Amino acid sequence: MRVFLDANILFSAAKSDGAVRQLLTRLASDGHQCMADTYVLAEARRNLLTKETAAMSALDALLQRIPIHPVPSRSAPISEISWLPDTDQPVLAAAIRLRCNVLLTGDRTHFGKGYGQTFGGVTVHSQCWAHSAAPPHPA
Repeated sequence: MRVFLDANILFSAAKSDGAVRQLLTRLASDGHQCMADTYVLAEARRNLLTKETAAMSALDALLQRIPIHPVPSRSAPISEISWLPDTDQPVLAAAIRLRCNVLLTGDRTHFGKGYGQTFGGVTVHSQCWAHSAAPPHPA
């Protein structure tokens, strides 16, 4: 399974050796491919520099295992992402372009109404779902 990680997931995994970091470790050990793009990485870095500077080294360590893709030059079809604010549309668009199965986000405010729904082949889930549900075996 291909899992796209939103900036808040990268932030949380870098900030502490807690549940989100353990989740990413579990996904990788179960053979799932976690990935992100330069758009979400820039947001995660910006937030860490503002709120948790000491966590930058933990983020760098995480990135050794997470492929970071360039921001796609074309966006996903507008109908698939138009329900999101402009700043969050590139996140779902990247997950669609990278042919991910899941977008993992903790952003309930913007993505919450999409939790459990599929857009362009990508199902949006919170990190809470990922903790409680056993991910399917990789395809």
